[in-house]
Amino acid sequence: MHNLITDISGISVGHAQDRQLASGVTAIVFDRPVIASGLSLGGAPGSRDQLLLDPARSVETVDAFVLSGGSAFGLDAAGGVQSGLRADGRGLALGSARIPIVPGAILMDLLNGGDKDWGLHAPYLKLGYDAYRATTHGAFPLGTIGAGTGATTVNLKGGLGSASAETVDGFRIGALAAVNAMGSVTIGDGPHFWAAPLEDNGEFGGLGHPGAISKDATKLRIKGGPTTATTLGVIVTDARLTKQQAYRLAVMAHDGFARAIHPAHLPFDGDTVLSAATGEKPAPDDLAFAEICLEATRTMARSIARGVYEAETLPQRGALQSWKDKFGKG
Repeated sequence: MHNLITDISGISVGHAQDRQLASGVTAIVFDRPVIASGLSLGGAPGSRDQLLLDPARSVETVDAFVLSGGSAFGLDAAGGVQSGLRADGRGLALGSARIPIVPGAILMDLLNGGDKDWGLHAPYLKLGYDAYRATTHGAFPLGTIGAGTGATTVNLKGGLGSASAETVDGFRIGALAAVNAMGSVTIGDGPHFWAAPLEDNGEFGGLGHPGAISKDATKLRIKGGPTTATTLGVIVTDARLTKQQAYRLAVMAHDGFARAIHPAHLPFDGDTVLSAATGEKPAPDDLAFAEICLEATRTMARSIARGVYEAETLPQRGALQSWKDKFGKG
């Protein structure tokens, strides 16, 4: 296992980015249609086809998810992934038509110092297509890449993170996060992560928990206006789930946001989780599903911390420092 969402078979991930633009796209593509759902808990989300993920809606499966920078302009990225899927013969068959189902969500990175003077057409359609063509089933890079390229937190460079786990019953859970948090992923002014109690094998520095936390460290510290926020997540299991259970998986992954970001789900961000179940393994019983839900919380929190830990400082003047540049940890 690579400690990545691709540890679940049948999933490939690809990135496309432009560092001068200071933005990018990440595509999460499934080898075959999978049961999917999702949930936004931030007050200002931006998404494509998220309504069809509601358990009350008829379409149960998707072909891919897309996470993109660019705020509302980034919604074009899903069209690029859709074009690639259609060219490869993928999609929901309706008569002679094939319609790839590609829900997407966007984060706001338009004010991070990158060159957003792109002319008439935004670049996200092409970035989405390029991310699709770059997908791989194995290891993939984290940090300042894909949808995490232009991401920031209140005090540090954000980025793209991922993590995985396996339950005692052998079910795998994988998470991926583009961390563009309104608040902080670290405690106060120090290097310790809010998600520290959930860390595996030193995956985000191995510093552990600082012990007592001062009241000052728990005060509100968020980006000032105009705001540049939203953390996006994808959570997947190889268990066979219903659409309603996939929705519950997204709810539990949002608990991971709350464990890793202080604070999450603000009125000004668009914190969103997309969820899926590949069905490679049998349906879990109630206890096994509860453990899958627990790991959804834990792997999402770990992914968020890894996204910040693995980030690199952008070259733009005044760019926020990365965790490694600020705290000197390799």
